[in-house]
Amino acid sequence: MKVERIFVAGAPGAPQRDVSAVRVTADAGIEGDRYFAAHDEPGQNVTLVEAEEIEAFLAERGRSADLSCTRRNVVTRGVRLADLVGREFSIGGVRLRGVELCEPCRSFGKRLAAPDYPAAAVVKRFVHRAGLRADILASGVIAVGAAIVVAA
Repeated sequence: MKVERIFVAGAPGAPQRDVSAVRVTADAGIEGDRYFAAHDEPGQNVTLVEAEEIEAFLAERGRSADLSCTRRNVVTRGVRLADLVGREFSIGGVRLRGVELCEPCRSFGKRLAAPDYPAAAVVKRFVHRAGLRADILASGVIAVGAAIVVAA
């Protein structure tokens, strides 16, 4: 279980940048990301998504691999994110708590839609598989390749 990729965008709608590491602040999010310190609701600090779900969808649709296509921040490999709802886990030395599934929205569907696969079909395909919203409990650095460890 590890971090495969990390993406940040400096402003809403701005292109995402693929980075090797990010500094995160407890209760605020990813420094330099569009949502840093922008929300006071639980689960708004960071979003995660499984690489396997993205790859499966893109393979089904005959599209090239693009792990940034969901606009989630942290792409994981080898962990079922749905199992982390309500649980504490760590990425490297950073402690987090899974708050809720990050269900697909209309914008998510539009980003991944194609002429032969409408946005509504994308949303339906990704229900319960579009990622996890999490709170950052301890500040630190999250890096590509960092291990994801679920608290006992």
